[in-house]
Amino acid sequence: MTDILKTDLLKKVRIVLVNTTHPGNIGGVARAMKNMGLEKLYLVEPKEFPSHRAFQRAANALDILDNAVIVNTLDEALVDCGLVVGTSARSRGIPWPMLNPRECGEKAVSEATEHEVALVFGREDRGLTNEELQRCTYHVHIPTNPDYSSLNLAAAVQVLTYETRMAALLAEEGTLPDLNDWDIPPAKHDALERYYEHLEQALVDIDFHNRDNPRQTMARLRRLYGRIRLDEMELAILRGMLTSIQRAARQLKQAVNGNSESEK
Repeated sequence: MTDILKTDLLKKVRIVLVNTTHPGNIGGVARAMKNMGLEKLYLVEPKEFPSHRAFQRAANALDILDNAVIVNTLDEALVDCGLVVGTSARSRGIPWPMLNPRECGEKAVSEATEHEVALVFGREDRGLTNEELQRCTYHVHIPTNPDYSSLNLAAAVQVLTYETRMAALLAEEGTLPDLNDWDIPPAKHDALERYYEHLEQALVDIDFHNRDNPRQTMARLRRLYGRIRLDEMELAILRGMLTSIQRAARQLKQAVNGNSESEK
């Protein structure tokens, strides 16, 4: 059982770094991952990578950097993920479902039995943007000393990967819940993003949503669906509903336009 937990489950948890500025931090993250048995590193538009400084800082974790996946967008880094947790160091305009580091580790291991999991870390100076955080199922906040809350990127990764490893070791005793009691797998990130695009277009089609004056409509809908954790079948049903709504809206507009023309 131990071998399964340390390889199969931890291998399904990926670390995603967004726009990392200093290559040394990427090397430090690789070391933190290697210490805790995680292997998948995704880099979203790093400022400088590959880099000698990154490999120098990584020490004996060079295999993590050799196999790192470099992508252009966060969405690319989250493909196939059923759970996405974003690190957030400050309060947001719209409160989001929050986890502490221990809960994050437990949830990552629990859900890794069913699908890929992503732990997302933002830029060294300003973290993740609101738009990026809205792509996450949960946010995680590391409760640092309020008098000195600045946390190095590699240190933040070390905290969450430590909690993930501890949760994996605890799971050896069968004390963590899993997702086996649900009949359909949760919808993956990329499928959800296509749904949100479809939903926004449908809301525009029925004159409910204005892209030029969006307010917080889509952000709050993302939060709503994130709390529910749509499964694949529920998502398919909702996509079908949107298609029918759009079809009915087109037919109504055609009928109204036809009546207008006949009255001329």
